[in-house]
Amino acid sequence: MAQRTSPIKVFLADDSALIRTRVAAMLANGKIDVVGQAETPQACIDGILATRPDVVVLDVQLDGGQGLEVLKAVHPAAPRIAFVVFSNNSGPAYRKRYLDSGAVRFLDKSAEFDQLPGAVAAAAHQTVSL
Repeated sequence: MAQRTSPIKVFLADDSALIRTRVAAMLANGKIDVVGQAETPQACIDGILATRPDVVVLDVQLDGGQGLEVLKAVHPAAPRIAFVVFSNNSGPAYRKRYLDSGAVRFLDKSAEFDQLPGAVAAAAHQTVSL
């Protein structure tokens, strides 16, 4: 596996500005750079394709739509971008749907919040070896 020397570029896709702010602060460790964020499916798709992050932190519920729209639009066009789903909607059906559509990890916001930095790093390292 190649050794990463530049910061991991992350895009935050969540309908809550408060969560996006909290996640951005949690990820700000010098090894991760938040390159964009948005709350609607179309803004997320546009922002992800414009910034080409290494990892997208994606919520199931977005303003005016679902994160699955974003995953299904971006993953085929940019398969090297890793998607970590981070949501309170974490039932088995959601997990299966998102993982089957190309997400590499699914975390429950309420139970696994503190695991997000490690999940982002692991997802980014998976993309290096593609």
